[in-house]
Amino acid sequence: MKAYKIPFLFIALVFLILSGCSSLTQKANSSVTKTIKLGATAGPYSDQIKQAIKPYLEKKGYKVEIVEFNDYVQPNISLDQGAIDANVFQNEIYMKNFAKTRHMELYEVIKVPTAPIGVYSKKHKSLDEIKDGTTIALSNEPVNQARALAMLEQLGLIQLKKGIDPTKVSEKDIQKYNKKIVLKPLEPAQLPRALGDVDYSFINGNFAISSGLKLKDAVALEKTPSYYLNGVTVLKKDKNSKFAKDIIAAYKSKEFKKLIKEDEEYKGYVWPDWFK
Repeated sequence: MKAYKIPFLFIALVFLILSGCSSLTQKANSSVTKTIKLGATAGPYSDQIKQAIKPYLEKKGYKVEIVEFNDYVQPNISLDQGAIDANVFQNEIYMKNFAKTRHMELYEVIKVPTAPIGVYSKKHKSLDEIKDGTTIALSNEPVNQARALAMLEQLGLIQLKKGIDPTKVSEKDIQKYNKKIVLKPLEPAQLPRALGDVDYSFINGNFAISSGLKLKDAVALEKTPSYYLNGVTVLKKDKNSKFAKDIIAAYKSKEFKKLIKEDEEYKGYVWPDWFK
């Protein structure tokens, strides 16, 4: 039988092809690590991600980046633009209102333990000290202003028009002041700083805690209904995605439940039904 010599160039070509395949395989394997960018307002919600959600997702093979925000506008804009994959800072009413006015496709995948709105004061120990002329700061953002007004009615300080949706009320819907209080609408992030200038201030839980206040310091706390609980929001197209399901699993994990139940910082939070 005649022996054939395999040309050197052919051997070199085969080697290059196999090397290329190996390189492609390595790149494919390295791309398995998915980066998730989670946005949250500075304070308890970003802390929850750092302490329990991020470690859980990293065990699942994700690289997790946390992006902190200091307002209620940029987290949804960043989500809509694809700069982050999900955010944690808003309730479903705020989310739906924001999505409608900004023409965005947003979707809540799970509710999370939420710090309630509280009434805080540096000048008074209780609400019994409210009198005519008392100044009260509250949010100028419609959804959270409605929450404060509903709470003022529950406290007996005002009467709202009958039959109006309590989630949509504004100052123009106040039918009667039982005491001549002075309301001062401000940006939500400014409410903790206003404590030195007003008698009382309605402050969202995340801004209260991030400014050094504690829920136990409030002279009154909101009895938060479920539709005001904050949630994890993604783009609607991603609601059934693998990463969204893994985020849900992280919040339902034993690690997260242990954090919320055992850490003193989370006492006073309102828990969603699935968490109870």
